[in-house]
Amino acid sequence: MTMFVTIGIIAVVVLVIINQAVRIVQEYERGVILRLGRLVAARGPGFFLLIPFVETMRKVDLRIVTLEVPAQEAITRDNVTIQVDAVVYFRVVDPSEAVVKAIDFVRATSLVGQTTLRSILGQSDLDHLLSERDKINQRLQEVIDRQTSQWGVKVTSVEMRDIQLPQTMQRAMAKQAEAEREKRAKIIHAEGEFSASQQLAAAAQVIHSQPATLQLRYLQTLTEIAAEKTAPLSFRYPSTSSRCFWRAEALAMARTTRRRTARSRGLRPLLTER
Repeated sequence: MTMFVTIGIIAVVVLVIINQAVRIVQEYERGVILRLGRLVAARGPGFFLLIPFVETMRKVDLRIVTLEVPAQEAITRDNVTIQVDAVVYFRVVDPSEAVVKAIDFVRATSLVGQTTLRSILGQSDLDHLLSERDKINQRLQEVIDRQTSQWGVKVTSVEMRDIQLPQTMQRAMAKQAEAEREKRAKIIHAEGEFSASQQLAAAAQVIHSQPATLQLRYLQTLTEIAAEKTAPLSFRYPSTSSRCFWRAEALAMARTTRRRTARSRGLRPLLTER
């Protein structure tokens, strides 16, 4: 009985020693080794042994961490109260520094992101925040990374997700946008009228140099109207065209009268008459 107890105790001790000595670190992790409280090195990935009860190890994940910064209320430089939340992307580049110099580097990064976000919002105008979000994100990334680099953390990107404005400010901005669009519409309409007047002036010069153009345009307009209307259409014929028509009719009647007179007298009609 004593022998079985002894064997059991020895087995338990061996299992404890193996548990303390054997370590496996994944590809995306690093193991920071401390020997009697002093930093040795960061090992991994793979399988390795520790000195039981002398060395300890803490695993550090090297993958990108997505950290949500809670919505922060701030007053912009032009005295507008807004709420902005953001997302911070960072990773550990020095596991030893992250373990030795920060108790909880994730929480520390989150607090730095919150304070930096409030500071940057207070230094910017509302229009600048809405129109230059890329520059604001770049500035946030630079400021946060400058502080987190002290404990081996690299901030890769910072993105502002949502900017919440007061209802009164939203209505004011909507009115401003509507007025701006009406202004653009009036300017575009005025530019169109100006271009049309220039084209009409050029057309008037062409018609003035060629009077027949006006008659052709008049007849073309009548053709277009007749194609659209099925009812009878009456229109005023130009006086110049009427005079030409009646003059040609009178000349034709005079020729016919002369021919008849010549035939009645037995004379040979002229071959050509002017």
